[in-house]
Amino acid sequence: MRAAMTRIRFNGAAVAAASVAMAVVLTACGGDDGSEKPESKPQSPSSESSNKGSEASSSVEDDENQVLTSIKGKDGVEAVVSSVQREAGGFVTVKGTVKNGSQQIWTAPGWQGMEQEVAGNGASMAGASLVDQSGKKRYLVLRDTDGRCLCTKFEGLPPGGEAPFFAQFPAPPAETTEVDFQIPTMPTATIKISG
Repeated sequence: MRAAMTRIRFNGAAVAAASVAMAVVLTACGGDDGSEKPESKPQSPSSESSNKGSEASSSVEDDENQVLTSIKGKDGVEAVVSSVQREAGGFVTVKGTVKNGSQQIWTAPGWQGMEQEVAGNGASMAGASLVDQSGKKRYLVLRDTDGRCLCTKFEGLPPGGEAPFFAQFPAPPAETTEVDFQIPTMPTATIKISG
């Protein structure tokens, strides 16, 4: 009987303590009607996180300045590939820059490909593909459920202008380290996959 009473007192004390804790939490969370904004104090990032940030930004800049291959098309248009990265999600991202060396505004004619499914992408990289010669397989640009490519869509690029591009493809098998990068109207280039 005494043990049962002790258990009841202990359980009652635990319930009371939990109630007090819940009340404190609710008080801390509530009570603000949004009329006053708390002062935000800028927090100085730790040296470790700022170092990671600078490493990441320098890595991005390095990728953009790299030239893995340069593909020269007609009328002075050039596609410079700077990065071909195998991503954790099972895809490959190709990045680079398009340079318009022509004397007119460039609108990526033909680059969207001939397929009906990608016709709505307009001036884009939608027609690009990767070809795994050893596996005898072609990988088309990934698309969402509405047929929009996971790639750059271009606006008119003036003469002498440059624009970054990217295109994402399903990843070939891990043992495939080189693929042919094909953009409609441009010569084929062999590129090495990193990552």
